[in-house]
Amino acid sequence: MITRAPSRRYDSVQQDWRAFLPEAKSSFFQVHAHELENAYLMLSVSLNEAIDLRRQGHTNKSFQAAEVTPELCDRLILRLSSVLHSMRQQARHFGIVPNLAPLEASNFRTERGQRAARFSGLLSRVLLSERSQFIHKVSTLEQIVDEVGDCFVEAARRLAEEEAADRSAAWEILDACHFDLNTCLRETLVLVKSFLFVLPEEKLDLLDFTIRGLCRARPVLHFGAAVIHARRISVVAGK
Repeated sequence: MITRAPSRRYDSVQQDWRAFLPEAKSSFFQVHAHELENAYLMLSVSLNEAIDLRRQGHTNKSFQAAEVTPELCDRLILRLSSVLHSMRQQARHFGIVPNLAPLEASNFRTERGQRAARFSGLLSRVLLSERSQFIHKVSTLEQIVDEVGDCFVEAARRLAEEEAADRSAAWEILDACHFDLNTCLRETLVLVKSFLFVLPEEKLDLLDFTIRGLCRARPVLHFGAAVIHARRISVVAGK
């Protein structure tokens, strides 16, 4: 039996964001938003501590504080990618079409983020269906999260290896990547809420199962200075 997705109650993303979700969907949103926010907060606090130590002239301590940020970055990316991939999968399978707003290049600071956002905006104008536009936006966010995350991890690794004259560039990259990851988080939360408004309530458990399965299926492994990423999802959890 094919479940028909509910029709959209509101006409815009802004209206979706201000509106109240039904109880079960509201609980789902609060749980997953809290987990995403916590992952981001852990990264943000650690990076800000490292930056403050650098500004105070405590170079070695700033390196030590920055050493933990690659793992925290990976944890955030894992959660973001799992949520985005799960929404994209259900949009494909169940024909779900939420409200959508295009990505804005001005909301990103890295060249990767700006380039991907511009291309997504251009492509959205020629895609015929709203569902295709939604799927492409989610896919673009997945791409930005992966690429910016890799850039962040590489810059953090370089801090302890480069000469003092080159470290300023690495710190700037970390700050810009952190900014773009925050943008991706905000975009994801907005997408999730609009998505929930048109997701059949009986599909909530499947969405939750898929997100959590993907988080468990893709561990982040660190061996000394080497970081092994398992970013792209090759197996769909729960399928």
